[in-house]
Amino acid sequence: MANHKSALKRIRQNEARKLRNRYYHKTARTAMKVLRNEEDKAAAAEQLPKVISLLDKLAKKNIIHKNKAANLKSKLTKHVNKLA
Repeated sequence: MANHKSALKRIRQNEARKLRNRYYHKTARTAMKVLRNEEDKAAAAEQLPKVISLLDKLAKKNIIHKNKAANLKSKLTKHVNKLA
């Protein structure tokens, strides 16, 4: 167990950030899943910018790597464009 006040504070901060990051990550994954399961092209095209924005925010906050965000955005865009 930590003995310094600063170390105890760091533990509290890390736990709070972990929970916040987990929430953001799970929200984005759910949004991607909904977009992938969408059958209507118009609805999917409407959702795509929102999901891309979520991914960009995750990458900016270093919750996911920027290249992973780019790969996911590319795959989702291809999926939406392929819908009939």
